[in-house]
Amino acid sequence: MRLVVKKFGGTSVGTLDRIREVAKKVAAARDGGEGIVVVVSAMAGETDRLVQLGYQVSDNPNEREFDLLLSTGEMVSSALLAIALNAMGYAAESLTGRQVGILTDSVHTKARIRKINGERILQTLEQGKIAVVAGFQGIDEREDMTTLGRGGSDTTAVALAAALGADLCEIYTDVDGIYTADPNVVPEARRLRKISYDEMLEMASLGAKVLQTRSVEVAKIYNVSVLVKSTFQEGEGTLVTHEDAELEKVVVSGVTLDKNQARLTVAGVPDRPGVAAKIFGKVSDAHIIVDMIVQNVGEQELTDISFTVARSDAKKALTLVQEVLPEIGAHDVKLDAKIAKVSIIGAGMRSHSGIATTMFAALARENVNILMISTSEIKISCVIDEKYAELAVRTLHEAFDLGNRRDEEAAER
Repeated sequence: MRLVVKKFGGTSVGTLDRIREVAKKVAAARDGGEGIVVVVSAMAGETDRLVQLGYQVSDNPNEREFDLLLSTGEMVSSALLAIALNAMGYAAESLTGRQVGILTDSVHTKARIRKINGERILQTLEQGKIAVVAGFQGIDEREDMTTLGRGGSDTTAVALAAALGADLCEIYTDVDGIYTADPNVVPEARRLRKISYDEMLEMASLGAKVLQTRSVEVAKIYNVSVLVKSTFQEGEGTLVTHEDAELEKVVVSGVTLDKNQARLTVAGVPDRPGVAAKIFGKVSDAHIIVDMIVQNVGEQELTDISFTVARSDAKKALTLVQEVLPEIGAHDVKLDAKIAKVSIIGAGMRSHSGIATTMFAALARENVNILMISTSEIKISCVIDEKYAELAVRTLHEAFDLGNRRDEEAAER
């Protein structure tokens, strides 16, 4: 029997009526002969409600208790979906992260999966039942509840698909696939028929909200094919898979925008070995992820270091750097939260020249100033003023002619 892991996001299970519709979709797949493991997120808005409750009780909730609180959202939706399936005559069993055996590290609110014991799921499937798993959660070695961070249900689904050797992992959401840009910003954006793991990994990390970054990492490591589809409309979706000759022909696949960015600039840093390590060591010890880093050429044995973090971590990072200033002898640190990061991504960039020139020239024509630049083999990112964010995305989408590609359309026909 073909085994498929199906993940449904918060909007897909946002109401009881939507949960019933998801149950019908799952039942139809079961009638088609599939063995099914369903992973669900909390109902739309539920996690935010739980977060607010936690902060109404305390300005600084204990993270262990906070994880236990947040994990209940997925338990509710998984139980409701199992109830709906059973009422339709399809045997189903809801399972928590603990029951599934999802073992994580002990970093509460941002835990990472270490291993999965899939015996309980396999037993459920052998009994002819549909397994409905609460996403976003696991347990650490002390059996304390942990959560995987926002979007963690994607990671749960892909990790389960890898552990169970599933044939496919389907991610159902409120969009019908991966687009060349956010259609809300660029109306001409196209849906991609397929995209490589590396391209999707860059898109996810650079602001595309369709898949969580860690879920793509797991998919790439374990070669799990991921199909992104809409819960609410029929369509082929977008397949996230290994890179092939077809994908390499496309120079730029998409443009992303990330407004959840803030820049910290440490001024008057002594230009000597070990100073940068003290700054970033302090930040990393707080589990804050640093993205882009730029160090200016030193003058009079002093230099400036600028780096970006998620806007939600900016104030915490600022406090940490302020604490280390006397130790390293730096002058000051400033925070700029009114920035955005715009990026172009494409597997074909490895073998084509002039891509950066086209990008920079297009932004220059619109008088968009570039504050920071970061590159990899398949992406170029620029930090710009936030007020130019949408303009920059539309400009780059047009500059690389992403709305008029015919190769994807021909392939689909």
